[in-house]
Amino acid sequence: MNLDRVLPFSHELMKKAVTEGAIAIDATCGNGHDTLFLAGLTKESGHVYGFDIQKDAIEATAARLKENNAAHQVTLNEASHAEALQYIPEERHPNIRGAIFNLGFLPGSDKTVVTTPEHTIEAIDNILSVMEKGGLVVLVVYHGHEGGKTEKERVMEYAGNLDQRSVHVLKYEFLNQKNNAPFIVALEKA
Repeated sequence: MNLDRVLPFSHELMKKAVTEGAIAIDATCGNGHDTLFLAGLTKESGHVYGFDIQKDAIEATAARLKENNAAHQVTLNEASHAEALQYIPEERHPNIRGAIFNLGFLPGSDKTVVTTPEHTIEAIDNILSVMEKGGLVVLVVYHGHEGGKTEKERVMEYAGNLDQRSVHVLKYEFLNQKNNAPFIVALEKA
C-alpha cells in the first residue's frame, strides 16, 4: 500500500516540523511510542516534554525511554496536557516545534479515563499561541469509545473555525474504513 496508515503518517508530519535541537511535546504519552520517536527527532540538543494523567502511562513511557537510552532527553509529567506550558520553561516556549496527541484512552487500561474536549482544546490553543511559524500540532483522533464522538465533534468544530491566516488545518482519513476508524487533524502555525 502506498498510502500511509494513520500512525505512520502522524510521524511523517512530525519529521517535517521537529528538527534536531527543537522542543517537542507528547501530549498523551500512553505507552511511550511517540515520546521515543520525538526524542529521536530532537536528538541530544533538543528535549521532549511528555504528559499523561495516568501514572501507568508515565511509568510505561519511562521504561521504554530507559530501554532505549533516551530518558535523559525527556521530562515526563503526570499532568494534563492542558497544563503543558506550566511545566515547560518559558524561555523554551518559542522553540516548541511539534506536539502530538492521541485522543481517546490508554490501550489496555481503564476505558473510562479518556481525553476530554475541554482539556484538549485548551492544550492546543496554549501550544499554538507560543509556537513559531511552521510549528505543527498533530492529533490522532480515536473516537470509537464513550465520549469519543463528542470530543471528535468539538475538536473538529474548533479546528474548522481557526483563522486560516494563522493556522493551516489538514484532515487525513480513510473514508471507506468501518468501525470509527481513527483519523488525523494536523494544525500548522502559519
